[in-house]
Amino acid sequence: MKRFALTHCTYFDADDQEHHEQAVIVSHQRIEQILPMSELPEGLDCVDCSGQLLTPGFIDIQVNGGGGVMFNNQPTLAGLEAIRRGHWSGGTTAMLPTLITDSDAIMSQAVDAVAQAIEQLPGILGIHLEGPHLNLEKRGVHAADKVRLLADFSEQLLQCLPPERYLITVAPECLPAGTIARWVARGIRVSAGHTLADYAQIQQALAEGLACFTHLYNAMTPMASREPGVVGAALEDEQTYCGLIVDGIHLHPAVAKLAVRTKPTGKMLLVTDAMAVVGSSVNSFELYGETIYAVDGRCAKADGTLAGSALDMASAVRHCVHTLELALPEALRMASLYPAQFLGLADQYARLASTYRADLVLLDADLCVQKTWVAGELVYSKA
Repeated sequence: MKRFALTHCTYFDADDQEHHEQAVIVSHQRIEQILPMSELPEGLDCVDCSGQLLTPGFIDIQVNGGGGVMFNNQPTLAGLEAIRRGHWSGGTTAMLPTLITDSDAIMSQAVDAVAQAIEQLPGILGIHLEGPHLNLEKRGVHAADKVRLLADFSEQLLQCLPPERYLITVAPECLPAGTIARWVARGIRVSAGHTLADYAQIQQALAEGLACFTHLYNAMTPMASREPGVVGAALEDEQTYCGLIVDGIHLHPAVAKLAVRTKPTGKMLLVTDAMAVVGSSVNSFELYGETIYAVDGRCAKADGTLAGSALDMASAVRHCVHTLELALPEALRMASLYPAQFLGLADQYARLASTYRADLVLLDADLCVQKTWVAGELVYSKA
């Protein structure tokens, strides 16, 4: 890759100080140097950023689909390529493709596809298996006939990739005692979701190493005065992470604000829970043979059950700033640095600093994506 510079950039440093008229030199897929425009060497190819905001690329740990494709429907390398491309316009440069509860055969195909993608498609970091070991009563859009108890197949499937490449969402109350601890000891990240667990059951899961809560508030027991439930346990615990779908549909702004204020800084992750419509001209998709429509940004079954989202990460950042009234640097970290930290990748991703991956997003004054780079390659430019 030819060495080049992004010029006339604005960016936030680690102390939230805003810097203007900066240049970012990119070489060999990484950031080589950041320096004032006045110190930029001559002879470099340049991309003029016109004073707009340059930020680390977004990292999404819950992506069911995009670019017109559902991962469940196309668990192949080509499917992952379409999904990855569909999210570039929303600033996502790295992701965990997410497989909703499905058959053993589809799960096996999905893991095989991700194994190939890790080697061939920059930005595919691993796989998020959302199910199948969920609570039937909190399954949401997950197919009832595919939700099932732990069996040998799942244990075998979790051996196919390096353990750090897996995130698995489970209902802790539906697993045998010690299962989470065994997975965590191997290096697998385990999240609680689609669960009817009570506070005590979540405390046991936390003791075994539970690391995260999938789309906080949604598909889990709420917090009440005498039973804190999953939500109460999630907000009380200082070590775990929580995914938040900030689309103005899944959460009332008040409960989203409460979660962000309650949890220690760095533990809230923006996720999209995106479906096939994101980054696509289509407004419907198939899931388990049923057509799901996206109407006014809301993806739902005919009976009204929410079915993921039509959200991209840049939109989630805008919602955080305009609706939750978060400072822009913090909203950007929720979309980039904190997910990188959760995945153990913060030494390579999500910082504008020398030696870090050149996964970059250029935002205009309205926080809309103008350009996206993955490993230094320009992959999206707004027409």
